[in-house]
Amino acid sequence: MRIQQKVAFYTLGCKLNFSETSTIARGFQDKGFTRVDFNEKADIYVINTCSVTDNADKRFKTIVKSALKQNDQAFLIAIGCYAQLKPEELAKVDGVDLVLGATEKFNVTDYINDLSKNDKGEVHSCEISDANFYEGSYSIGDRTRAFLKVQDGCDYKCTYCTIPLARGISRSDTLENVLQNAKEISERGIKEIVLTGVNIGDYGKGEFGNKKHEHTFFELVQALENVDGIHRLRISSIEPNLLKDKTIDFVANSKTFVPHFHIPLQSGSDDLLKRMKRRYLSNTYTNRVLQIKETMPNACIGVDVIVGFPGETDAHFLETYNYLNELDISYLHVFTYSERPNTEAVLMDQVVPKNVRHKRSKMLRGLSVKKRRAFYESQLGNDLTVLFENENKEGYIHGFTENYVKVKTPWNPELVNTLHPIKLREIDEDGIVKFEFVKQPDFVA
Repeated sequence: MRIQQKVAFYTLGCKLNFSETSTIARGFQDKGFTRVDFNEKADIYVINTCSVTDNADKRFKTIVKSALKQNDQAFLIAIGCYAQLKPEELAKVDGVDLVLGATEKFNVTDYINDLSKNDKGEVHSCEISDANFYEGSYSIGDRTRAFLKVQDGCDYKCTYCTIPLARGISRSDTLENVLQNAKEISERGIKEIVLTGVNIGDYGKGEFGNKKHEHTFFELVQALENVDGIHRLRISSIEPNLLKDKTIDFVANSKTFVPHFHIPLQSGSDDLLKRMKRRYLSNTYTNRVLQIKETMPNACIGVDVIVGFPGETDAHFLETYNYLNELDISYLHVFTYSERPNTEAVLMDQVVPKNVRHKRSKMLRGLSVKKRRAFYESQLGNDLTVLFENENKEGYIHGFTENYVKVKTPWNPELVNTLHPIKLREIDEDGIVKFEFVKQPDFVA
């Protein structure tokens, strides 16, 4: 019977969620389900939730309604961080039939007895202290690049963050398993792997169920360099205090790791970094950026920053703005602070009005546009290599260079998932770079 049943997935949030959704989807397929797009009619819809921001919570209800429009008798399942933090809240949403917590989500098919709609969502959710074992995952088939999970959970106590409450303690995949997963990905013809986790710089902790480090992140990077068949390896978000000089130097001389780093800052004010309970001050961050640019002048550096955190005065915000404006970084991911239950920050005084938060967010997003443009301009005339994506966007195919410059050319399906040397030429009105092929592919007119 299940051979004909269709399942669709929707993922909110981070690269880590995408890697886990893909693994869970393969589990469904192994049980005889057929995977379809989320905008198609399915028997089961699985929504992998996020709870980093208030907006992600609100989007859940919209996504549920969208699924029910396709099939009002579909069986709806909620998994992910929001499902762990607020399972009863999600279970009350009209149309939701099953809510699974942090450990249960990887065995989702075990909880499906029949697909009859429930009057109220059924909840299976662990205590987060029980999320002390590791489940490996990686994404394939959803995008041109693969997201490879190497670590989960976090032992940091940042005052604004719910992730330790949603994902538990820091724990890592074994080095052997990471290398095996990377080998499987490369054998499928995928050209780029992005390393992901909650706090990947903490890799090695909990590798065999204990708190000590069996391996370090640097040792992981060294080992991945030697996996055959991988064209590109990209490091996703890594804490500045855990990004060591030897890792930067290794990437600078690597044949597979690309010159692109995404390093959370959150604030350029040391006062606020202390209030957030971050594990570094701005001078550490500055040194990381300087070290990267000294060894890799063309490296792309992305930055996470939070605006409107409790106690952020105009002076604090301007300190952050000026700090980022002067720093040699390439783009920003700007997060408007939103109150999260059960965090220290939600009880703090000096709350920043929401209209002020949004104004500051808009200013930093404007700065990000300026920074990205300046970085792209610095790359014009350079010879780089592009990996093309698999989407036709208004007649164009897009791709990214090793240092994360976004380029485009007229759509040609034969370019999908292929690498080509190019010379960057000009930036168009959308802020995307046009180029010429260094060697014209035979199939390109």
